Amino acid sequence: MGGLSFFLMDIRSRTFDRLRGFFSSGLDIIEYLGLLVIAFATSVAMFQETLTMLDARRVGLSDLLLMFLYLEVLAMIGQYFKFGQLPVRFPLYIAMVALARYLILDLKEMNEWRMLAVAGAILLLTLGVLIIRYGHVRFPYREDAEVGKAKAFVRQ
Repeated sequence: MGGLSFFLMDIRSRTFDRLRGFFSSGLDIIEYLGLLVIAFATSVAMFQETLTMLDARRVGLSDLLLMFLYLEVLAMIGQYFKFGQLPVRFPLYIAMVALARYLILDLKEMNEWRMLAVAGAILLLTLGVLIIRYGHVRFPYREDAEVGKAKAFVRQ
């Protein structure tokens, strides 16, 4: 009887593993399709912004910051496709540039408190990036530590 229960548990385990693999693959496909849609939409928006600048025959700082935001989004997608992971820093960089763009565009309409709030938000995001970078260098992930040891070995 003990052998039969082990056999049934083994079948259930294999079935569960197959189901998990099926759903995991499906989610990966949806994730990649979503990233491709975002990359395509960002590229179209970037192209439209370029046409707008050419039509206006003028490039302003807000236009450049918007183009930089588009590039950051594309870099974030590229990072994900290359390494399969996304550092938290990328969205923080995008948020800092977006807030700086907002500050520059609406400076004339802002009161002092709103300017200070936006500048404070940028400062908090910057501190967050510094803390994350410090933590990453001081307490690296196991995979990063192994890569660092391999690089040090190659240099010797």
